[in-house]
Amino acid sequence: MTLTPYRIGCDISKAWLDVFDASTNKATRVANRVADITLYLATLPSTAVVVFEATAPYDEKLRRALGAAGLTAIRANPSRARDYARAAGFLAKTDAVDARMLATLPDKIGGEPAPAFDADREALIAVHRRRDQLVETRATERGRAADEPDARARKSLARHIAWLDREIAALDGEIKAALAKPAFAPVVSIVRSIKGVGEVTTATLVALLPELGTLSAKAIAALAGLAPINRDSGTMRGQRHIAGGRRRVRQALYMAALAAIRSVPRFKAFYLALKARCKHAKIAIVAVARKLLVTLNAMVRNEQPFKA
Repeated sequence: MTLTPYRIGCDISKAWLDVFDASTNKATRVANRVADITLYLATLPSTAVVVFEATAPYDEKLRRALGAAGLTAIRANPSRARDYARAAGFLAKTDAVDARMLATLPDKIGGEPAPAFDADREALIAVHRRRDQLVETRATERGRAADEPDARARKSLARHIAWLDREIAALDGEIKAALAKPAFAPVVSIVRSIKGVGEVTTATLVALLPELGTLSAKAIAALAGLAPINRDSGTMRGQRHIAGGRRRVRQALYMAALAAIRSVPRFKAFYLALKARCKHAKIAIVAVARKLLVTLNAMVRNEQPFKA
């Protein structure tokens, strides 16, 4: 006899969790606070599987409580969940409807259990996210300073940019200290063995791509949005494009690919050969980024540093 999985669909907002229990068809609203979530999870059996969309930072409390309760979580890609909702006939878009839809999602399109909640990684993600915000703000302020005709405004911009420089440097120190922790240090030493993979790229991979070294080459490339997708129909053969994936990881790998092309003969030769064949420099750089990721994935899986 096959037992029906105990599914819980959970739609997350800043203030509330809208929960749907597929076994009882009961909808519940829980405050998005660790204490309230913990009380609700205590009413569930140990076999319960909670399905929710990735909605960081609002799903952080739920993931923390699920880890403490020892319950299985499936963290679905929001765009994929929305596509499934349309295909399955969930045309209305409300929190309660989304929770009901999420409860059925694993049975129809599958879903891997999410990694256990890791407090050290979450802290690294928060610092990394804040650094990205400040770097973006600094780039905006530098652009304004270059075009600002008023002397007083330029001085204000210079003071703000100097403050941003100090804050970013302080966050860089926090990131460096976090990467030195025993949980991350082995992966960091392997990743940094390739010239061109700097501290920012390393922090991005460690924080935002914990699957590195655990997936196949095709799967890790797709996860980062670096896998070319076919566009064929009948006799027509369309141009392949990358799409989806983790945008910040892809950005970091693109910049690392530029550095690797300059620093590593193997990647430089690959780039020049591909550029000569396809006549597009950017396509060749993206291909190098994919090759770099696949190489890093194999290195971490085999616990071997790069051999030039």
